[in-house]
Amino acid sequence: MTSSMTANQDLDHAFTLADTADVISTSYFHSTKLIVTTKPDATPVTQADTEVEQALSNLVKSYGEGYVGEEGARAQAKSSKHWIVDPIDGTKNFMRGMPVWATLIGLYDGTTPLVSVVSAPALGKRWWATKDGGAWTRDVDGHVRQLHVSEVTEISNAFLLISSLFAWDKTMVGTAVMLELLKSVWRERAVGDFWGHMLVAEGAADVSCEPAVKSWDVDSLRLIVTEAGGSVWTNDTPKTLPEESRAVISSNGKLEAAVRTALRL
Repeated sequence: MTSSMTANQDLDHAFTLADTADVISTSYFHSTKLIVTTKPDATPVTQADTEVEQALSNLVKSYGEGYVGEEGARAQAKSSKHWIVDPIDGTKNFMRGMPVWATLIGLYDGTTPLVSVVSAPALGKRWWATKDGGAWTRDVDGHVRQLHVSEVTEISNAFLLISSLFAWDKTMVGTAVMLELLKSVWRERAVGDFWGHMLVAEGAADVSCEPAVKSWDVDSLRLIVTEAGGSVWTNDTPKTLPEESRAVISSNGKLEAAVRTALRL
């Protein structure tokens, strides 16, 4: 099988995972009978999270590939490939009926990202990328277009996105330092979870920062930003476990150094 055929098959598998997740998650969205429990880290998990995880991990097993999911599902690989999945990124939004949530899907061969898909059915949006194949999105009207990050080079001209402001107090950066950065940019907004990073890939924003994400929050969408021409920086190490928190900065690449300097990272 040629490399292009393999890439197409990997992307087809990723779309199958995303389509499966969309059917399950949308069936629970706005439900008045949604069952919610609390994980040991005090974050919520819904039956939609767990059902999506179970369905996707079962599909990956049929592919003979590994699986690492947010809700604890693990599958050993018969090959070097493994999937990393967040069944519903933005669970708190999902619970409250806000449409900003998505299933995040990434395929790796060892440490090399091969495919990424971010599917946000309540927004009518999907983003994807393959290694060396560019990054793409399908808009709400069904139009498919290639993604490119912005060309902004100065912090003073930057459109910067953050998630929860006061969550930075729980990191070495601190809220005061983040506030100074926010004061220095052209425009700032709080767009959390996956969406900020996808807006960077689209060129609609220049930087997106989050203080404490897990592996499945960032590794499953990294390829989309980089294939659009941007960069994704995290402060994790090879010893950082998937469930351990790390800061993330996605950007158009031209602003990464300046943002890290401003945040002392």
